[in-house]
Amino acid sequence: MPDPAPLSDPGAPQGVAPGDAGDFNAAARAATKAMRAVFPPTPLMRNEHLSQRFDADIWLKREDLSPVRSYKIRGAFNAMRKHLAVHPDRRLFVCASAGNHAQGVAWVCRHFGVQGTIFMPVTTPQQKIGKTRAFGGDAVEIVLTGDYFDQSLAAAQAFCAERGGHFLSPFDDADVIEGQASVAVELLEELGGAPDAVVLPVGGGGLAAGVSAHLRSSAPDCEMLYVEPAGGASLTAALAAGHPVRLDRVDSFVDGAAVAQVGTRTFAHLKDVAPDHVLTAPENRICGTMLEMLNVEGIVLEPAGALSLDVLPQIAGRIRGRRVVCVTSGGNFDFERLPEVKERAMRFGGLKKYLLLRLPQRPGALRDFLEMLGPEDDIARFEYLKKSARNFGTVLLGIETTEPRYFDALYARLRAAGYDFRDITEDDTLAGFVI
Repeated sequence: MPDPAPLSDPGAPQGVAPGDAGDFNAAARAATKAMRAVFPPTPLMRNEHLSQRFDADIWLKREDLSPVRSYKIRGAFNAMRKHLAVHPDRRLFVCASAGNHAQGVAWVCRHFGVQGTIFMPVTTPQQKIGKTRAFGGDAVEIVLTGDYFDQSLAAAQAFCAERGGHFLSPFDDADVIEGQASVAVELLEELGGAPDAVVLPVGGGGLAAGVSAHLRSSAPDCEMLYVEPAGGASLTAALAAGHPVRLDRVDSFVDGAAVAQVGTRTFAHLKDVAPDHVLTAPENRICGTMLEMLNVEGIVLEPAGALSLDVLPQIAGRIRGRRVVCVTSGGNFDFERLPEVKERAMRFGGLKKYLLLRLPQRPGALRDFLEMLGPEDDIARFEYLKKSARNFGTVLLGIETTEPRYFDALYARLRAAGYDFRDITEDDTLAGFVI
């Protein structure tokens, strides 16, 4: 969800205006240099598997290997560094987050020896709370309040106003954008020049704005492509409207990029992006990309961290023979979610279906149905409630197979045998209730 304008002091530094390219790049390089006293550049690694698959020279900028396993540490570090330079006696920093921003703020608070108060929804998974506490130690206080992010945000801003703290926005802040631009500074240095294209994930737009602002003048021939989750395409909506707009509904699965409204300051850097340079990635397809990178390359990515890789099949013709850098923005993945990721990947690939089947209540009916299954069909779920007053009962079936075409054959056999069934795999309301 979006943050409003950050609650900061009028005298606090607020980066460089989008039009001042030279000043912005100088500030981004200064931010990058300051970071070297704290953590090394994240690796830029050529990926042989993807390069061969797409007949391109594909490199990964591994933000998932930062000290907090995401790029968020960069913006938090730069914003806090610049604020303390102007207000060295103001030592309270406040943020609202349920993920990577919270961890970045916590880590930086401990580094600078300042106090951080981090507001998180009560519903935040314990893994994320634990990581934030581990990074911040005694330097941070975690306040769990509200069932939803907007409620935590309101509480954080009220606390900020009451206590005179400095609010650290996760993206809509000029100093945060400037800090995220350090990703571009590093990749140019590590690659020894400009790539042909850079693929960037987009949530609130902080990373995309910072990298774009730096590359636009430092590497003007570099093509920039942007990827949003299909259930949170706030940049697409903003470009269509000509200004940031709030989405009516957001799918929260890609939690690191599921933002209802792109930031005002970030959009100032992105408003001239051509709409055909912004791609959307279906949430279930992203799951397949996460599994591929885990199983083939041993790389753990969170859903938002896989966005830039997920669209490679979409742009295969566009990148063939070119040098491409994909920013893997984060690797904070809770392995308790792995069964869900596998499930969603199989559903997207057409390898798993859920059916409601009417089965006659007579001896041998189940055996007759099982004979309909092919050699590659496997029952993953079976729920049946016998009701003696009825001639038929309803069965919830989960079936897995090895190729999508086997479902066409199974459905044909079921229809020929007179079975009444309904495929509910893509019915979000019904599937969400019964699966």
